Amino acid sequence: MTEETIRAFVRRAIEDIAPDADLDALDPRASLREELDLDSMDFLALVRAIHAALGVAIPETDYAKIDSLDGCVAYVLRALAAPA
Repeated sequence: MTEETIRAFVRRAIEDIAPDADLDALDPRASLREELDLDSMDFLALVRAIHAALGVAIPETDYAKIDSLDGCVAYVLRALAAPA
């Protein structure tokens, strides 16, 4: 899976959670929670969407690593590249 494919998936997942969000204006390094005003349930929905669609389990201790679009994409890329 490519970085572009993962980025597109994460963007779609965010759009499902926050349909009014302007993702084109989002700084990819900015906090998703702060920039999009995601509450903890919204963020958990993103974590669950990633797990369900891509099979990547994200422990709560790693949530800070996926708080930005770039961070989320990088995390998923590393997780998918890691040996099973």
